[in-house]
Amino acid sequence: MCPLRFFSSAAGLERDQKPVQAVRRHRRDASTVNFPADKMGNLQLGSLFRFDAALSENVRTDWLISRKISKGITYYYTPFPAAGGQLICPAKDFPAPTAFCPTSSPSQPTPSPPDSSTPLISGPFSPTPMLPEFASTSSPSSSRPLVLLLSWLGARPRGVAKYMDLYLERGMDVLVVQSSVMHFLWPRWGLDYGLEILKVLEDPQFSGRLVLVQAFSIGGYTFTQILTHIAQGPEKYASLTQRLIGHIYDSMVVGTLEHMATGLGKTLLPRLECLVKKAAMFYFWLFKIHTADFYNNSVHIFHNSPVTAPALFFFCENDALCDPVVMEKVIDIWRKRGVAVESRTWKESTHAGHMRCHPEDYVSTLDKFLNSLPLLKCKEAEE
Repeated sequence: MCPLRFFSSAAGLERDQKPVQAVRRHRRDASTVNFPADKMGNLQLGSLFRFDAALSENVRTDWLISRKISKGITYYYTPFPAAGGQLICPAKDFPAPTAFCPTSSPSQPTPSPPDSSTPLISGPFSPTPMLPEFASTSSPSSSRPLVLLLSWLGARPRGVAKYMDLYLERGMDVLVVQSSVMHFLWPRWGLDYGLEILKVLEDPQFSGRLVLVQAFSIGGYTFTQILTHIAQGPEKYASLTQRLIGHIYDSMVVGTLEHMATGLGKTLLPRLECLVKKAAMFYFWLFKIHTADFYNNSVHIFHNSPVTAPALFFFCENDALCDPVVMEKVIDIWRKRGVAVESRTWKESTHAGHMRCHPEDYVSTLDKFLNSLPLLKCKEAEE
């Protein structure tokens, strides 16, 4: 039996966190598209293997710009920060609208509206060129803190957007990372993906920023692959380690190999959960050198994480994918190493859906943690 394991299952839609005024207006004016619910076992099987299924090409709106960095990695930022961390909505606060900003010139044919699967875009928009006086402010600010948000398996745009709102309201940019189930089933691919994420974080547009990590379910596994590379090259990644000001873990899968097999069953084919679980256990045994041994190394790396910034854990006692006793042991190990760790647990909740089940408690705990980060407070004070 292995003491700690990570894996993901799909999660429920989180609560409707009240967004900033620009976001409310944007969503109200859009034609609503009903995305499938992110409930456990309710995902299309294809989306689990095509981890960029919900992503599209670069998109601009009057309050948010998204830029696809690579397959599975998308960067979101607000172009018009104002004093006090509020967002300026040009369509509301200025005479001319700037709903959708095409890259082509006005004389060219009108581009097609963004696909309905576009993250945070729930309907088509009429393209209008960006006003010249705002063009220079549309680039991201290199001084903003960056949130590395590693989503759960098969996460839908609407579910992820509710978490993004929490950080965009604080004037932070968000880098969303989606993982594929194959990154877990064949860990070498997960390690390669972790290295790809590290290269993105070292890109000039991100290399000088403070970084806050929030990982959900399989996102915790993916972040552990990032930690593996950092542990193997501490000097090479010393700058990044110093820039990591905090990490948050929501619904990590901890326990034994059976917890991982259970996660596969609940996620891939819930109606054949028992069969998938048995097949997964056989797979882990058959390819032990390429799977279980890698997972054991990940456990060791996570216990001795090279990142010692303050941490926050969200979990519940009725999560079939998380052993609360093992989770408490992990927290105890970190505290003995001198890491400042906070946690919030519930007797009953939903895997990766705690904010939907306990909205006020979740948000207040998160706010308290974010407000306790000294470097983040200093950065907000400067702005």
